[in-house]
Amino acid sequence: MEYSSIQLNDLPDEIIIIILKKLHNSEVLYSLIGVNKRLHRIANDSIFTSNLTFISLVKKEFRTNRYYKIFTRNLSLIKSFDGISYEFDDARLNRFCLEILPNINEKIKQLTIDSSCMERILCLTTYPNLRTLTLYNLQPETFNDLLCDQSYFIRHYQFQIFSLILYMKEGALRRNAFGVKNINTYIFGKICNMFKNLKYFNFKSSSDYEQLTFTRLSSIEFSSNLLELHVTLDTIIDCLYLLDHLNQLHTMDVMIYPRHCPDWSLVVNNNKVPNLKYFSLIHDDDLGKYKEFLLPLLQKMSNLEELNLCFFAPFVPIIDGNDLKENIINYMSKLNKFSFNIRSCLRLNNQLSQLTNADIQDTFRNFKNNRIVSYVDYFQKGNLFHYQIYSYPYKWTFYDNITNNFPGGLYRCVREISLFDEHPFKHEFFCRITQSFPY
Repeated sequence: MEYSSIQLNDLPDEIIIIILKKLHNSEVLYSLIGVNKRLHRIANDSIFTSNLTFISLVKKEFRTNRYYKIFTRNLSLIKSFDGISYEFDDARLNRFCLEILPNINEKIKQLTIDSSCMERILCLTTYPNLRTLTLYNLQPETFNDLLCDQSYFIRHYQFQIFSLILYMKEGALRRNAFGVKNINTYIFGKICNMFKNLKYFNFKSSSDYEQLTFTRLSSIEFSSNLLELHVTLDTIIDCLYLLDHLNQLHTMDVMIYPRHCPDWSLVVNNNKVPNLKYFSLIHDDDLGKYKEFLLPLLQKMSNLEELNLCFFAPFVPIIDGNDLKENIINYMSKLNKFSFNIRSCLRLNNQLSQLTNADIQDTFRNFKNNRIVSYVDYFQKGNLFHYQIYSYPYKWTFYDNITNNFPGGLYRCVREISLFDEHPFKHEFFCRITQSFPY
């Protein structure tokens, strides 16, 4: 049998492009620019030049709590697009800055950059068609100093950036004579004020103690063009603050990691948010004031089309299908997709001791477009009644307080679980857990 040797240059352009699309864009450019005229031309195609990532290494700084896992998950998503794990040592970066970027600068539409090389790349040349910018591992104080009218960052990019994604390193809290100052909050405000054409903004911090809070600040000016916001906040009051000041938003994705007790006296604005079409809320830790605040907040969203809720609301009246329909769904005539994951617990009494899972399931009989899973637990030692209701398929990455009554099912998205019960878990239980959480 004879074997033929086929080199990359022997293949048709279409096949070469299919092969190269399996690689990272940055790797294609580094490997093929200048090799020969044909491969140089292919590498200069917009497929490989429009979206570039410059990350030195995937950092090993992420801790094991839930927020850091969310942060790591965002990294893995970007990895699937343009190889955030593609290592950029000084030699590679030098070649990009000296030979490659100056020649393709007008083709670049998206950049993902580590803070260690941010200034060098952004100051190297102009990028007239750059619209999406992602910055990683930003030191809060250093980046805050960069947000002034005279800086290269503002001069060159404040009008042309439509989408901005920022990942802040730990170190935003600074103590002064008036208490503790969160630099991240000031950075957020400056971005919203200075980037006049910003439509998409994703702001994350690697520390779950440095989430944004606005309750102690004077008024902040916000971009009137911002349409989509992904943000992690300190309290649910901060969510209300942003909705009141960004009433043109059509999409809002909020994670709340409370570290302070909300000042409910600040809740005074009852304005509607008619433009909001999508709202997602994950509330870590106990959610207080479900009836008094969360429901009025949701009832402001009269034109919502998709709603995602995940929270734990202890010691409130039973939240079931009747409650969700009467207090949420009936206020949203355009709602066509509703996903939720709600846990609660109450003190046992005679009425609750008669409540069964079938009773709760019966309240969801009119939820025609959703499969709803529920289960209840009676903990006699703690004198507590626990229950959980959620839409299925389950879309969250965590599943808390699994008991022996766990109903089973397949949970493809879950990466973190916790167990809770008065009675010991047996071998059969862990066999079910293994089948339900294979990933």
